[in-house]
Amino acid sequence: MRSRVSVAAWGLIAAAVASVAAVAVGSSMLSRASAGAGQPDVDTALVVSVDVSNSVDEHRYKLQMEGIAKALEDPEVLKAILNGPQGGILFSMMTWADKPKLALPWHRIASAADAVAVAAKVRALPRQTGEFTCVSGMLRSISDKVVPQIPAKALRIVVDVSGDGRENCNPEVPPAVVRDELAATGVTVNGLPILEGEEGPVLEQWYRDNVMGGPGSFVLPADGFDDFGRAIRQKFMIEISGLPLPITQARASD
Repeated sequence: MRSRVSVAAWGLIAAAVASVAAVAVGSSMLSRASAGAGQPDVDTALVVSVDVSNSVDEHRYKLQMEGIAKALEDPEVLKAILNGPQGGILFSMMTWADKPKLALPWHRIASAADAVAVAAKVRALPRQTGEFTCVSGMLRSISDKVVPQIPAKALRIVVDVSGDGRENCNPEVPPAVVRDELAATGVTVNGLPILEGEEGPVLEQWYRDNVMGGPGSFVLPADGFDDFGRAIRQKFMIEISGLPLPITQARASD
């Protein structure tokens, strides 16, 4: 009899502990969800995804980081950020080669001071290296891990992909398929192919066929790494303002 009572008692205790644990987990999840829901809305949630594969040496890496930082500090880009209906954007960065890495988590930019602070973080990012150009894996990581973590409601979600080469990782799922999955959820994926090296002559069309997708998507190439700063600034202006793409400046989707 004592044995049976003891077993029953332990069963009740275990059930009580499990119940308390479930309540604690549920409260924690609710707290995180409430915190995200309490964030002010933004006009654009922008993911900037930068190729750092073996063709990107230290000089080219710095050209890209400095180009992004200067674009964030640019007065016209800042005006586009502040003049939107919500008066702010969310900004994050991914660097990718063999594997993608979330280099900069979501940061809100709603003032000149915010822009300067984020630009400083971009300049300070340590260089990531890798051998291959794994576009599909990068898009999958953004789809599964970055977009779902957007901490506020955004009128537009834009993924800005730049690189100087085509997919060469032989993925099981082609990049165009992952791109289509993102586009089907309303995410815009824009391309900034860097036309330098042996793949330069064909890279813009490859980006059009395999990277560009979603509402209002476009491809805006850079004529080599030295032109990256100009291209990323122009791209930010279009992506952040939500204005139609000037036909004379870049080739948009039909």
